[in-house]
Amino acid sequence: QLQLVESGGGLVQPGGSLRVSCTASGRTLEYYAIGWFRQAPGQERERISCINVRDGRTYTADSVRGRFTVSRDNAKNAVYLQMNSLKPEDTAVYYCAADHGNYVCPIHPESWGQGTQVTVSS
Repeated sequence: QLQLVESGGGLVQPGGSLRVSCTASGRTLEYYAIGWFRQAPGQERERISCINVRDGRTYTADSVRGRFTVSRDNAKNAVYLQMNSLKPEDTAVYYCAADHGNYVCPIHPESWGQGTQVTVSS
Protein backbone atom coordinates (compact mmCIF):
# COMPACT_ATOMS: atom_id res chain seq x y z
CA GLN A 1 0.00 0.00 0.00
CA LEU A 2 1.73 3.11 -1.26
CA GLN A 3 0.68 6.29 0.49
CA LEU A 4 1.68 9.78 -0.57
CA VAL A 5 1.55 12.94 1.50
CA GLU A 6 2.20 16.42 0.13
CA SER A 7 3.48 19.20 2.32
CA GLY A 8 5.12 22.60 2.10
CA GLY A 9 2.34 24.64 0.60
CA GLY A 10 1.37 28.04 1.86
CA LEU A 11 1.09 31.72 1.06
CA VAL A 12 3.91 33.33 -0.88
CA GLN A 13 4.36 36.70 -2.56
CA PRO A 14 4.72 37.01 -6.33
CA GLY A 15 8.32 36.41 -7.30
CA GLY A 16 8.89 34.28 -4.25
CA SER A 17 9.84 30.64 -3.92
CA LEU A 18 8.37 27.58 -2.31
CA ARG A 19 9.26 23.91 -2.19
CA VAL A 20 6.55 21.32 -1.91
CA SER A 21 7.28 17.76 -0.90
CA CYS A 22 5.76 14.40 -1.74
CA THR A 23 6.71 11.86 0.88
CA ALA A 24 5.92 8.19 0.38
CA SER A 25 5.33 5.40 2.84
CA GLY A 26 4.48 1.74 2.50
CA ARG A 27 6.62 1.21 -0.59
CA THR A 28 9.89 2.49 -1.93
CA LEU A 29 9.54 4.93 -4.83
CA GLU A 30 12.52 3.45 -6.64
CA TYR A 31 10.42 1.81 -9.36
CA TYR A 32 7.81 4.54 -9.72
CA ALA A 33 7.03 7.47 -11.93
CA ILE A 34 5.95 10.44 -9.84
CA GLY A 35 3.91 13.26 -11.29
CA TRP A 36 3.09 16.69 -9.94
CA PHE A 37 -0.31 18.05 -10.89
CA ARG A 38 -2.16 21.18 -9.96
CA GLN A 39 -5.76 22.28 -10.06
CA ALA A 40 -7.18 25.74 -9.63
CA PRO A 41 -10.89 26.44 -9.05
CA GLY A 42 -12.82 26.15 -12.30
CA GLN A 43 -9.82 24.70 -14.13
CA GLU A 44 -9.02 21.19 -15.22
CA ARG A 45 -6.18 19.36 -13.56
CA GLU A 46 -2.84 20.24 -15.13
CA ARG A 47 0.21 18.00 -15.26
CA ILE A 48 3.18 20.21 -14.53
CA SER A 49 6.20 18.01 -13.83
CA CYS A 50 7.19 14.35 -13.53
CA ILE A 51 10.19 12.26 -12.59
CA ASN A 52 11.27 8.67 -12.97
CA VAL A 53 12.62 8.02 -9.50
CA ARG A 54 14.98 5.27 -10.57
CA ASP A 55 16.87 7.04 -13.36
CA GLY A 56 16.04 10.71 -12.78
CA ARG A 57 14.44 11.45 -16.15
CA THR A 58 12.08 14.40 -15.91
CA TYR A 59 9.26 16.15 -17.72
CA THR A 60 8.28 19.77 -17.23
CA ALA A 61 5.28 21.52 -18.73
CA ASP A 62 5.74 24.67 -20.80
CA SER A 63 3.76 26.71 -18.29
CA VAL A 64 6.36 26.23 -15.55
CA ARG A 65 9.53 25.40 -17.44
CA GLY A 66 12.48 27.44 -16.24
CA ARG A 67 10.79 28.21 -12.94
CA PHE A 68 9.90 24.82 -11.45
CA THR A 69 12.29 21.93 -10.89
CA VAL A 70 11.39 18.41 -9.84
CA SER A 71 13.86 16.27 -7.94
CA ARG A 72 13.98 13.20 -5.77
CA ASP A 73 15.80 12.09 -2.65
CA ASN A 74 15.74 8.32 -2.75
CA ALA A 75 17.19 8.02 0.75
CA LYS A 76 14.20 9.93 2.10
CA ASN A 77 11.73 8.24 -0.26
CA ALA A 78 10.54 11.66 -1.33
CA VAL A 79 10.05 13.82 -4.39
CA TYR A 80 10.19 17.59 -4.37
CA LEU A 81 8.96 20.42 -6.54
CA GLN A 82 11.01 23.58 -6.22
CA MET A 83 8.94 26.55 -7.36
CA ASN A 84 10.71 29.82 -8.12
CA SER A 85 9.54 33.13 -9.56
CA LEU A 86 6.02 32.34 -8.51
CA LYS A 87 3.13 34.10 -10.19
CA PRO A 88 -0.48 34.57 -9.07
CA GLU A 89 -1.56 32.16 -11.80
CA ASP A 90 0.42 29.43 -10.04
CA THR A 91 -2.17 29.50 -7.26
CA ALA A 92 -3.67 26.01 -7.05
CA VAL A 93 -3.84 22.83 -5.06
CA TYR A 94 -0.74 20.80 -5.87
CA TYR A 95 -0.95 17.01 -5.93
CA CYS A 96 1.53 14.22 -6.43
CA ALA A 97 0.69 10.84 -7.93
CA ALA A 98 2.59 7.60 -8.39
CA ASP A 99 2.51 4.92 -11.08
CA HIS A 100 4.59 1.75 -10.94
CA GLY A 101 6.63 1.29 -14.09
CA ASN A 102 9.44 2.54 -16.24
CA TYR A 103 7.80 5.86 -17.07
CA VAL A 104 8.56 9.50 -16.52
CA CYS A 105 4.94 10.50 -15.97
CA PRO A 106 2.20 8.40 -14.42
CA ILE A 107 -0.21 6.76 -16.84
CA HIS A 108 -2.62 5.11 -14.42
CA PRO A 109 -1.63 6.30 -10.96
CA GLU A 110 -2.13 3.85 -8.15
CA SER A 111 -1.80 6.49 -5.45
CA TRP A 112 -2.54 10.18 -5.03
CA GLY A 113 -1.71 12.51 -2.23
CA GLN A 114 -4.26 14.71 -0.53
CA GLY A 115 -2.90 17.91 -2.04
CA THR A 116 -1.31 21.02 -0.62
CA GLN A 117 -2.55 24.56 -1.25
CA VAL A 118 -0.19 27.07 -2.82
CA THR A 119 -1.39 30.65 -2.89
CA VAL A 120 0.62 33.35 -4.63
CA SER A 121 -0.60 36.78 -3.62
CA SER A 122 0.63 40.10 -2.33
